[in-house]
Amino acid sequence: MEQMNPVEILLVEDNPADVELTLRALKKNNLTNQVQVVSDGAQALDFLFGTGPFAGQKHPIPPKVVFLDLKLPKVDGREVLRSMKSDDLTRLIPVVVLTSSKEYMDIVESYKLGVNSYVVKPLDFDKFVEAVSQLGLYWVLLNQAPF
Repeated sequence: MEQMNPVEILLVEDNPADVELTLRALKKNNLTNQVQVVSDGAQALDFLFGTGPFAGQKHPIPPKVVFLDLKLPKVDGREVLRSMKSDDLTRLIPVVVLTSSKEYMDIVESYKLGVNSYVVKPLDFDKFVEAVSQLGLYWVLLNQAPF
């Protein structure tokens, strides 16, 4: 079984521009060394559960946090969240929904499914970079994970 380097942040985002902005914001705080980017919900589940293209790859430590967009191709963010929070292997991994949706029902449903934080992506570039920087610093460096 091939062992992978530990991943601190799993970024689940289908918009290449948002991926680039998020990575740039994380890099500003030296948090990009251990980021895994996947572009849809199916890839996120494959990564988390070691299936599909990630089959046979051992994840010795789960990610410290998952940054999850809601509107994703193949499997939407709600289903990723539902699957994660219903499985003992992934239930304790913190999940931050990072999305453009301000819809009340998206927020409520995300919290009902067990999200740890819900952040609406700021439209302003500088505010977006600052928000992601703060999220990365908090979840990677300050938060005490149970694993």
